[in-house]
Amino acid sequence: MTIGLCNSTFSSLKTPKSRVNSTLIQVRAFRELGSAVSTKAVSTYDLRIAQLSASPIQCKMTIKLTWLIFTESHEHDLKKHPNEHDCSHKINAGPEPASGNLDIQSIHDVHRAVVSFVESKAHSDLDVMVLEASHVAFEAFDRNMQEGRATRIEFKLDEARFDKAGENRPEIKTRYVFDRTWSDRFHKLQKPAVLEPGNHRALVALGSNLGDRIDMIERACTEMDLRDIKVLRTSSLYETEPMYKTDQPSFVNGVCQIETTLSPMELLDRLKFIEELLGRVKTIENGPRTIDLDILLYDDRIVDRERLQIPHPRISEREFVLRPLCDIVPHAFFPQPNTLLDFSAQLDRLPPSTTPLIAQTPLTRFASSATSSNSSNPDPPSGPLLTSNLPSRKTHLMAILNLTPDSFSSDGMHTPTFSPTSILPTLQSLLTHHVTILDIGGESTRPHASPLSDSDELARVLPTIKLIRSNPDFNPLLLSIDTYHASVARACIEAGANIVNDVSAGQLDKDMLPTVADLGCTYIMGHMRGTPQTMNKQTSYPSGIIFGIASELNQRVQEAMAAGIRRWRIVLDPGIGFAKTGAQNLEVLRRLGGLRVAEGLQGLPWCVGVSRKGFVGSVTGCEGKEMMGERVWGTAGAVSASVMGGADLVRVHDWVEMGRVVKMADAVWRV
Repeated sequence: MTIGLCNSTFSSLKTPKSRVNSTLIQVRAFRELGSAVSTKAVSTYDLRIAQLSASPIQCKMTIKLTWLIFTESHEHDLKKHPNEHDCSHKINAGPEPASGNLDIQSIHDVHRAVVSFVESKAHSDLDVMVLEASHVAFEAFDRNMQEGRATRIEFKLDEARFDKAGENRPEIKTRYVFDRTWSDRFHKLQKPAVLEPGNHRALVALGSNLGDRIDMIERACTEMDLRDIKVLRTSSLYETEPMYKTDQPSFVNGVCQIETTLSPMELLDRLKFIEELLGRVKTIENGPRTIDLDILLYDDRIVDRERLQIPHPRISEREFVLRPLCDIVPHAFFPQPNTLLDFSAQLDRLPPSTTPLIAQTPLTRFASSATSSNSSNPDPPSGPLLTSNLPSRKTHLMAILNLTPDSFSSDGMHTPTFSPTSILPTLQSLLTHHVTILDIGGESTRPHASPLSDSDELARVLPTIKLIRSNPDFNPLLLSIDTYHASVARACIEAGANIVNDVSAGQLDKDMLPTVADLGCTYIMGHMRGTPQTMNKQTSYPSGIIFGIASELNQRVQEAMAAGIRRWRIVLDPGIGFAKTGAQNLEVLRRLGGLRVAEGLQGLPWCVGVSRKGFVGSVTGCEGKEMMGERVWGTAGAVSASVMGGADLVRVHDWVEMGRVVKMADAVWRV
């Protein structure tokens, strides 16, 4: 890597050459002491990356950081020419820089952090890469600046090309600007509320390789909540090959962040009690276990005792710990001094696993999930799992059953003469064509649809759910209830539905999130703004559609976990057709892969619903209700694009035809 550091006149300074991924990088740095109010001085460094390679994106980019210096007194006359240093000399040669300035080594560190992040991953979406790189830059700046605070970062794209043919995008943005207020708001979502006096936060590893592994982990979290160990947030769950002792079943591993008043040793004893309660019998070191609960971190403390070491001594060598840690605190550091790499960077430095870790999302409830005293029997434990990061995974079909008279797609079945028994042939067809989930809805959420009362919605959907669950032949068919009403969700889950599908992600009923947490079911969270009556007026995304969806869904995910919903119970939906224009819907499909890797959303599965929607009609010339049936071919193209972008579930009306489309799309892309 060749780095040139220069002052505001850009006189060059050459440093020893080295190579990093064959990327040539040049840094141009200058400081401007412009107009300032009282003790604040604005300083700017321009970090120019002459050629930034991040396969499959290659681009030239300028990165500019701006910050404020906070001092009690400022001796420089801000009206004079900016204070300059000849960077070819030592930093203390010439006038002493103002308090809070970065020295040249710190500039190197900020720049190196950004470049290392960009080069450590294969970024398929430039917007997402820049969004995450901005946070890396802010974090690196804060680590190197004692008295200053970064306030703004600007990325200026000088040139970009994409390795894959056909991916050149002339409409791509050339300038990205993030102010610190926006960045703090976005990344504050990753941090729970301030601790109460006397409380402590810890990160606890979760593992099981005996019995029903996910059920055992959910039971452990429930026991912690009952025993003065409040679970704040959880990671995704990952299936992992055993380490150290390999002749045993594979594990399911995760991490949870907890809050407690217990001391480290008291917490250890409480966790060991929970292990024994759940049937763990330790026979050999690193051997099989029903449940394993290990304290990884406790506040910023270092504990070195015979029974307990904090930080856990083997974190940095274990991908099955680092990866779920990065779901919760990717930019946290070990408490030891001189720690240079955050957890995300440490994960990137690990050698590739022989067998990749596979994220797992259950679609059925377990005994421990149904925490409500009114909940019916849990689902059988053998239900399917979504494996969102497995390249060869199957795309699941979610068929739509609209029990409404005013469905946008003209398929509503609620009429004065409708009887639930009339759908029995439909149910048999669903099983024949290997549909995984039947999504049952009683209220239309099309644009401008009138809201429905909870009781009216229940009257439409509950008899059908009860009928289906009364017939054992249909037990293999999972049921989701498409509702944003908490009371409807509870009644339907207790009647035998498995999943709640909420287009509003809890925004239209304040009781929805705690209700889903109490039920312990899987929750599909849709991206939406406003209500069905107002959403078409809320399609402005100043930072771009991908930024907007990523940040807003990230906030919804954090709110769900704060309410007690486990991360491994969350499925995301980009909300095609909800608060989006036709062009925005197409862009979301085109860049779904970027959403899947956005910070805070990695590892989560996605459900995509494009079937018969208005943008399909607009593109294919099949507009108007009378042309709904003609949208099947356009839907087929959109479903295929969804599979290519990484969808785990596709929600469709025409499940026979779309089942064939999905089979073909899987054969092409899921290998």
